[in-house]
Amino acid sequence: MEPIIELNYVAILIAVVANFFLGFIWYTPLFGKLWAKELGLKVDEKPGSGVLIKGMAIMVIGNFLMAWVFAHNIAVWHPATWGQPTPEGMEPTAMALMASIFTWLGFYLPGDLSRMAWENNSWKLFFINTVYHFLTLLVAAMIITNMP
Repeated sequence: MEPIIELNYVAILIAVVANFFLGFIWYTPLFGKLWAKELGLKVDEKPGSGVLIKGMAIMVIGNFLMAWVFAHNIAVWHPATWGQPTPEGMEPTAMALMASIFTWLGFYLPGDLSRMAWENNSWKLFFINTVYHFLTLLVAAMIITNMP
C-alpha cells in the first residue's frame, strides 16, 4: 500500500509564526542577556536594522523548513497514512510529545552537544539553545497534530 501523506499547510504556517514568537521571547526577554553574554556579545550594543532583518528572514525560512519536514515525518509515522486504523490511546498530544522527544534526542541534542564541545561553549549556552530547540519541536508538533 502506498502512503497517503496529507499536510495541513495552515498548521505549518501557524507553527512557523508561533515559533517565530517563541524565538523572540526566548532570546530577548527570557534569556537574551545571558545568551549574548555566553556568546561573548556586547549586551548593551544593538545590532543594526539590516542585521536584524536578515536574521529574522533566515529564522522564518528555518522555521518553515523545520515545520514542513517535521509535518512529513509525523505523517509518515501515523498509521492512517498507511491505511491502518489509529490505535486506541494514540492521541494527537501524545503523538506530538513523542515525535518531539525522539526528533530532539536523535537530531538536535547530538548537534547541540557537539557544538558545545567543539566550539567550547558553556553549559549555560548549551541548555539555553537545546531547550529552545526542544520547545520549537513541541510547539510545531502540537499545532500540526492537533489541527484538523
